[in-house]
Amino acid sequence: MFWTLELASYLEDAPWPATKDELIDYSIRSGAPLEVVENLQELEDEGDVFESIEDIWPDYPTQDDFLFNEDEY
Repeated sequence: MFWTLELASYLEDAPWPATKDELIDYSIRSGAPLEVVENLQELEDEGDVFESIEDIWPDYPTQDDFLFNEDEY
């Protein structure tokens, strides 16, 4: 399983929280690349509900990871 920012961005608007099957269905319906579906299929399915993309990719960068001053814009 290999995640990139581009691939993970297809799941930003997913209906969180969601199960593995719901995420796969969402990615297919939303026209995400095949790599996104393949990555989701590789997840271990223990019936877990994923609360956000961070549950799938713990290293997913958040807004706190970027160093810029929002007040300037």
